[in-house]
Amino acid sequence: MKTLTTVLTAALLTAMAGTAMAEEVVVQDGYAFEKNQLIPTGVRAEVGTTGYGGALLWTANPYVGLALGYNGGDISWSDDVKVNGSEYDLDMENKTAYLNAEIRPWGASTNRWAQGVYMAAGVGYLDNDYALDRRVQPGEAFKVNNTNFIATPNGNGVDINGQMEYKNDIAPYLGLGWAPKINQNWGVFGEVGAYYTGNPTVKLTGSGDALTGGKDFQDALRAEEQKIANDDKYEWLPVAKLGVSYHF
Repeated sequence: MKTLTTVLTAALLTAMAGTAMAEEVVVQDGYAFEKNQLIPTGVRAEVGTTGYGGALLWTANPYVGLALGYNGGDISWSDDVKVNGSEYDLDMENKTAYLNAEIRPWGASTNRWAQGVYMAAGVGYLDNDYALDRRVQPGEAFKVNNTNFIATPNGNGVDINGQMEYKNDIAPYLGLGWAPKINQNWGVFGEVGAYYTGNPTVKLTGSGDALTGGKDFQDALRAEEQKIANDDKYEWLPVAKLGVSYHF
């Protein structure tokens, strides 16, 4: 984690340094950074796995740009968390601010489709809450931590609720995107990537009666709680988003 953070931070600082140095250096065909380019050169609206929102865009030169954005809002997925035979519905409340350097290897190409290809490296501030929910009907067989249970047939069933939180985390980010222009002002974009978040905090609470006994059920919940929290795949927050951009 320390090595990954160092590499991404160095990449972001290098790109930002290149932005400042472009004030004095002609990059390509007389293109130079001007002080008035501290004003954003574009905006975009976006929606995806981290919510919906937008970003301000800066273009330092044909090869380097910056994006400062925010994604938020509630997004719900069905049976999105699966562990040890258990499936939980996931209700996500996203609050993600980010700063990315966007490197365009073919930024000076005459082919506008090639111009749009970019690699993103940056950091995000994550304050995301994921509500976990599972409802078991009376008499229904179910598993918790690979242990078999049956909800009491004459009871009210079993409810399992919980929280998975990524709180106040500064997370490094890597992504790959494509943002071609449709005309002089308008463009579209798509991006996939991932934040390295580390393990989340997880809390599960069960109510109702299972035939194997309340103590065993609660013990299984505690064990499953730990397995979700320590599962390697939840150390990464995947990102996929689409949107439109407008360039001034």
